[in-house]
Amino acid sequence: MNRLNPRKLLLSKWTAAQPQQREKHFLVTELFRDEEGTVLEIELQAVLTRRSQRLGWQTLQNDSEWRMGWQ
Repeated sequence: MNRLNPRKLLLSKWTAAQPQQREKHFLVTELFRDEEGTVLEIELQAVLTRRSQRLGWQTLQNDSEWRMGWQ
């Protein structure tokens, strides 16, 4: 399990464990917060295609789906 601080995820780099549609490397481009400032979701953008998806930040803690950095 990846240990993460959700406030430090902005502009972090991630590698998909099982790339789909040639999308392997991703960048966190935005953090979505609630009224208290707690991070709820992130926007993850594929480097190759610029396709964005919105996910719960906890998804990045799953080692079987995501790896920290670009590998």
